[in-house]
Amino acid sequence: MAILQYREALRQAMTEEMVRDDRVFLMGEEVAEYNGAYKVSEGMLEQFGSKRVIDTPISESGFCGLGVGAAMNGLRPIIEFMTFNFSFVAFDQLVNNAAKIRYMSGGQFTIPIVFRGANGAAGQLGATHNTSTESLYSTFPGLKVISPSNPDDAKGLLKSAIRDDNPVIFLESEVMFGLKGEVSDEEDYLIPIGKARIGRSGTDVTIVAHGKSYWIALRVAERLESEGYSAEVIDPRTIRPLDMDTIVESIKKTNRCVIIDESNPFASISSEITYRIQERAFDYLDAPIVRITSKDVPAPYAKNLIEYYMPQEGEAYEACKRVMYAQ
Repeated sequence: MAILQYREALRQAMTEEMVRDDRVFLMGEEVAEYNGAYKVSEGMLEQFGSKRVIDTPISESGFCGLGVGAAMNGLRPIIEFMTFNFSFVAFDQLVNNAAKIRYMSGGQFTIPIVFRGANGAAGQLGATHNTSTESLYSTFPGLKVISPSNPDDAKGLLKSAIRDDNPVIFLESEVMFGLKGEVSDEEDYLIPIGKARIGRSGTDVTIVAHGKSYWIALRVAERLESEGYSAEVIDPRTIRPLDMDTIVESIKKTNRCVIIDESNPFASISSEITYRIQERAFDYLDAPIVRITSKDVPAPYAKNLIEYYMPQEGEAYEACKRVMYAQ
């Protein structure tokens, strides 16, 4: 095992896949000469040259369309968004072209393309730079949606995404790029898309959380442990396809569930998971499912307000105590 930053794990994944397969290339704003806005692609221009690490104009619709066309013609593009808020400029390319062309062509075309970059809130960046997009993109059949919480998952899942013959939305986080963790040094390390990870085993309550929220869940579990309660923490890792089997089996054991989700509450990831739990495991529930989400407003700018807007550790802790009837 090696200790890598999240950004280094992403870079390692892309580099290994570009060495393995000369059809893979990286394209986006400032990915080449500037080494990436968050230094994810540092050194890749020097290693692979300007035909495979390509700087683009500030034109998301244009370079996403170029990527979709390249994928249709046998290449395997990685398209980087400086932030996924900017993907809205290319919304038609993602949800009408990338997501649907394989289906509409009767399988004559595959679309092996990865759209990756920073997702969700990252502090005082204003409402138009703080959107959590996974609940939006997961509504469209044809797109796979991945949101890793740690460097090891980031590497293994990104390599799998690059090899997938379908379009993948790969969601990272600005505040996690410097996060350090153990990363497998296995020669060809792949993590299957669609398999959740049990981050912590427990018996009293299940906490489901992905991305940054996973770390809130772990802190809550540690806090509960100090009081004699046992929380199981499940990181879905992939939002679509969603591994409900792992979540349901946990509910059957703990009989209680709290979901921490950075999405806004209406039609959120936590809404879907809540519905599926009651569909498959209603008789095992001893308390209502509680969701901890962002507030139902555009993200504010003021420091105190953006902190209040985001899912809070205290909220999640109180929710766990509530479903355990331990208050």
